[in-house]
Amino acid sequence: MNLAAFEAFTKVMETGSISMAAELLFITQPAVTKRIHTLEEYFGVKLFESAGRGIQATHAAHSLLPKVRSWLNDLSDIHYTLSHEQNQVSGKLKIGTSHHIGLHHLPKHLKNYVQQYADVVLDVHFVDSEQAHEQVLSSDLELAFLTLPPVLDQRLSYVTIWEDPLVFVVAPFHPLAQKKDLRLEDLIAYPSLLPAVQTYTSQITLAEFEKRGLKPKVSMSNNPLESIRMLVSIGLGWSVLPKTLLNQDLQQLHIPIQMNRHLGMVWHPGRTQSRAAQELIQMMK
Repeated sequence: MNLAAFEAFTKVMETGSISMAAELLFITQPAVTKRIHTLEEYFGVKLFESAGRGIQATHAAHSLLPKVRSWLNDLSDIHYTLSHEQNQVSGKLKIGTSHHIGLHHLPKHLKNYVQQYADVVLDVHFVDSEQAHEQVLSSDLELAFLTLPPVLDQRLSYVTIWEDPLVFVVAPFHPLAQKKDLRLEDLIAYPSLLPAVQTYTSQITLAEFEKRGLKPKVSMSNNPLESIRMLVSIGLGWSVLPKTLLNQDLQQLHIPIQMNRHLGMVWHPGRTQSRAAQELIQMMK
């Protein structure tokens, strides 16, 4: 029995898909299936059953998952502890980042890090901030760079690194672009393009409307901010975006409301940190 089979199992359980697990593991679907079959033969149980065009985890799979996760975490802790005792900064460091932070804030810092610590294999996963937060909590990621949640989880450690002002934007030819002395009340008559309601950016925005008993007309939800920027630029509605994303295709609406996102990093203090993670945390601080 090898470690790869257990890693494949956890990925299939997390994604509910052989194909998605294969993408995350950078292997083929048949390779994932083979690893799952190896586990089934070893334990003598059926872990997944066909369900339409997909698969469904069996009771045995749900029973096995927490034990496998615990074992994998213990194994990682052993590796991290031994690495720490030998004062080595090496091994694989699995981190997550939102697309916005990964594209606009992190590159120069990670470039410096990989040049300074050449023995570290940096495993970077682009995920939504909310998903990255949950994966740090479940110890699937050792460290994540994300939009910090409005309410912090006391089980985790956070450090704010960047302040990210949010602004209301439209296309230059949108009717709102020609109006002055705008208030939130003026916006609700027009369609909006906001991130999904569960995202931290959307929660910050909607909270301002709720304070005034208002509800925007949401015509479309789309998580990647770069996608929203494009849709706004062609005149499909107004939105709220980080000020850093303003370009010649957008016009900022000057509404007397200040909204700000806090961008930073999060990790689980209850898990033994690898030297690789410790050095990155110190570098970013």
